Amino acid sequence: MHVSHLSLQDFRSYAQVDLELEPGVNAFVGPNGQGKTNLVEAIGYIATLGSHRVSTDAALIRAGQERAVVRTRVVRGDRASTIDLEINAGRANRARINRSPVPRVRDVVGILRTVLFAPEDLVLVKGDPDARRRFLDDLMILVSPRLAAVIADYERVLRQRSALLKTAGGPRRRGRPVPGEEQGSPDLRTLDVWDAKLAVLGAEIIAVRQRLVAGLAPFVAEAYGRVSAGQGHAEITYRSSLAAALDEPEPDAPQAPEAIESQLLEAMTRLRSKEVERGVCLVGPHRDDLTLTLGGLPAKGYASHGESWSFALALRLASYNLLTEGVGNDDDLWVVDSREDGEPVLVLDDVFAELDVRRRQRLADLVAPARQVLITAAVPGDVPESLVGARFDVLDGVVGRVL
Repeated sequence: MHVSHLSLQDFRSYAQVDLELEPGVNAFVGPNGQGKTNLVEAIGYIATLGSHRVSTDAALIRAGQERAVVRTRVVRGDRASTIDLEINAGRANRARINRSPVPRVRDVVGILRTVLFAPEDLVLVKGDPDARRRFLDDLMILVSPRLAAVIADYERVLRQRSALLKTAGGPRRRGRPVPGEEQGSPDLRTLDVWDAKLAVLGAEIIAVRQRLVAGLAPFVAEAYGRVSAGQGHAEITYRSSLAAALDEPEPDAPQAPEAIESQLLEAMTRLRSKEVERGVCLVGPHRDDLTLTLGGLPAKGYASHGESWSFALALRLASYNLLTEGVGNDDDLWVVDSREDGEPVLVLDDVFAELDVRRRQRLADLVAPARQVLITAAVPGDVPESLVGARFDVLDGVVGRVL
């Protein structure tokens, strides 16, 4: 799989740009603030419908304009697909595949797959659990695009249930008795309905995450070993809020969704009074975390800056390797066939400048065989000489191919 063409209209700093890209290495080189990252950000947006830099779409539209358009041509084997995304201010976004409108924008997810590593990824090791949950969910969607709908439905139900908890617990938090607080009260009967919905959706997300982490773990250990030249052993495990709620140990192996659903319902029953009192949902995939350990110690707080960089890089390289080699599962929760989909496009956004010489060369050796690698760098010397391919100079919003 590779991107053969990228066209932008009113995206970020670009009024208009058209680029022909090649398989192999494509390096965008220029001083900071000239628009290099905007190019790879647009490609990542086509793949995930999200940006690795901002949480909302408004910042993606060039100042003073009402919409931005991103168009790519994606080659998979002997087939090519054109994807058009129209990002609108104040209106729903629209999408086309091969010039034909699609009913839902998320229908384009899965045509292009990317794995992006950027300086912001250090938050995966040093930051809060939210970043690690997003890492897992983004990878889940790359593995199985249908899960985007499951995650969206879960977030909708979570908002509804949280709003109901705040309503039911409002009088108590204001120091007044709660009318009809017994189980049969209208508010709590409605809460039972939302509990059931949350349990079904949350169980599927947790089940897939558990399988994903189990499949990812050996790739993480291998990638960290290669990036760090064998200095330390990296491990990842899934930590569920269910274990603490039920006072049970974490499961040794991935569980079936049905078992997790039952556990979620039991946990919500146990925590009902606390949830009503605090007005928040205290158990579910939105409270889970990905635990990272290095040499048996938590990476957060113990790993050095260089070790943290290596761990973050290992997570992305492991994602790339998992998607490339293909994974499957007997219960069809998630399946990727790399022979059909092709390996993802690998994006390295201003990464080499953050690494010392040894790690830089090890990374170059690891990514060189990839079908397509997109690199941004401030100066030509940041790109290792072994990564030979197409180069584009980026200056003042103008992108020019270096011949």
